[in-house]
Amino acid sequence: MAVSQTKPIELYYWPTPNGWKISIMLEELGVPYDLKLVNIGRGEQFEPDFLKIAPNNRMPAIVDPEGPGSEPISIFESGAIMQYLGRKFEQFYPSEERARVETEEWLMWQMGGFGPMLGQNHHFRVYAPEKIEYAMTRYFNETHRLYGVLNKRLADRAYVAAGEYTIADMAIFGWSHRWERQGIDLEEFPHVKAWRERLLARSAVVRGLKVGTAEAETSNIAEDKQAQSVLFNQRGS
Repeated sequence: MAVSQTKPIELYYWPTPNGWKISIMLEELGVPYDLKLVNIGRGEQFEPDFLKIAPNNRMPAIVDPEGPGSEPISIFESGAIMQYLGRKFEQFYPSEERARVETEEWLMWQMGGFGPMLGQNHHFRVYAPEKIEYAMTRYFNETHRLYGVLNKRLADRAYVAAGEYTIADMAIFGWSHRWERQGIDLEEFPHVKAWRERLLARSAVVRGLKVGTAEAETSNIAEDKQAQSVLFNQRGS
């Protein structure tokens, strides 16, 4: 039975690959949500009120006022948010066990590899004050390998898992959206390129990518040394 949402879900967000996962999914679901921008370049993710929702000081996070038992629930970590929304609204997250396992495999592949490795590649290519050849080569090669894995997976299917469009596609897509900054030539990975075109043909994906872009355009983290210090120099307290 489809679940309706009366009160808007609060989305704590900034337009990044991890943030896009949730903005795209909420647009795909068509449920009401209130956007709570968390400007990561200004350190808003470290504010005490946000820490109560996201103890890792990272966005995205959500608060669902209509959580289990009709009580509010806060959720951090993008993969956990996607699984929660998929279960609640019974969309994009198969209920049949084999299909669900396959979806979770590729979701975790993104969470454990396609996000972290591409992020390190991007960091050493764009943000690192010293161009360390070993680090750049190491993370570029791993990025290239992961695109190869994805390309092979998509050689004989339209979507990565379960024979349908799922949260796994949404999660992976966000990180593939910055392929040029990662030094990747999509012509080397034609099945990934075709898959991206299929997703970009979805109006909800396009809307999700646009969320918060006007605000983000006022901050260029690649040139803002203070923002980089906030993002890259945090230690345990």
